Amino acid sequence: MNPRLNALTQMLGRAFRSTATTLRSRTGLFVGTAAIAIGSYWLLVHPPVQTVAGGEVVIRSNQLTGETSQHREGTLFVLPGLHALHRYSLRDQVYRPQDSAKANGPAPFQSVEGLSLGVDLTIRYAIDPTRLASTARSLPEDLGAEVVKPAVQGVIYKTFTRYTVREIFSAKRAEIQAQIEAELKPRLAADGILLRTVQMGQVDLPAEYRQGMDRLLAQELETEKMRYTLVLKAKQVEQTALEGEAERVRREKAALAAANEQVIAARAQEEAMKHVLPFKEKQIQQRQLEAEAEKQSRIRAAEGSAQARRIEAAGEAESRQKLADAEGYRLERVGKIASAQMARDGALITKHPLLIQKTLADKLSDKIAVIIAPPPSDGGFIGAALLGKLPTPAPAAQAVDDTKEGN
Repeated sequence: MNPRLNALTQMLGRAFRSTATTLRSRTGLFVGTAAIAIGSYWLLVHPPVQTVAGGEVVIRSNQLTGETSQHREGTLFVLPGLHALHRYSLRDQVYRPQDSAKANGPAPFQSVEGLSLGVDLTIRYAIDPTRLASTARSLPEDLGAEVVKPAVQGVIYKTFTRYTVREIFSAKRAEIQAQIEAELKPRLAADGILLRTVQMGQVDLPAEYRQGMDRLLAQELETEKMRYTLVLKAKQVEQTALEGEAERVRREKAALAAANEQVIAARAQEEAMKHVLPFKEKQIQQRQLEAEAEKQSRIRAAEGSAQARRIEAAGEAESRQKLADAEGYRLERVGKIASAQMARDGALITKHPLLIQKTLADKLSDKIAVIIAPPPSDGGFIGAALLGKLPTPAPAAQAVDDTKEGN
């Protein structure tokens, strides 16, 4: 057990025993009651046991001897009226100068040109627990407002006045952060404060400067675009040249390969001709022999054909002679028959002259009605008999009629 806690327990025991002794007497009853009430109130207002939470450290100082001690998480005995406690957080803390975050704020930063600008700064810091026991007496209650803020303002305002707005905005942000951190770290370390990081956020520029910077950035972007365009064009030209060179090499290789193929094909053809030429000569000889045989065959066929034609001509001549003889005999017989017929016809016509008219009528048409009448003996009109003027029949006519009747 803690010796101080034992001493306090013993002291309280003696106080209670003395109070009890006093209370035994009637005269000390009121005094004892008042002492107990005052002591209870004092213990209630100033409890002798304190609790140290996680993430914080407590510095207990003795008011009589000036001795200090550092305590972490746990339970701590504090004697009212003798000990004083100071609590400090060990967690990282953040300080942001809000008045300097805007260009039109209460306390903007100044560049080397004298232009006002706002910078969003974040300073992370923490108490150094190894030096807290020695620096606790000199540290104020509010470290952020009384130690960190003055140190930060004393460094950052002076640092920003060394750079132009353009450098603060883009070119040298990392350098400015490193310089602020390098100057601020020893200042805070002298007070037992550890500087963790310094971060620069958004930079708020004046409206006129921002407009000019926007125009300048647009020009620079256009220039940068043109530069990249020229580089791209150069790359394209180089690529075209390389492609042309590759195409030329490809064509040369293709031509060389084609030439090699032709050479190989010529050599193969030459080698093949060595075997083909004797075969061709044999083919020529064979064709000559075949042509000679074909010639002999055709001559023999022609001779056979001529002989056959001579035989056919002789047979045909003999046949024609026989036909001519037969035709002559036929004509002679027909002539004789015709002569005999004509003699008979002449005799018949002499005997019957009207047969001429009948034959003529039969030859003309079967649609013509023919009336056969004897010609008049006096040489008159042949149709007189048809008109009812019948002449006196002649003896010859009478003889004819008699012949018809007899027939």
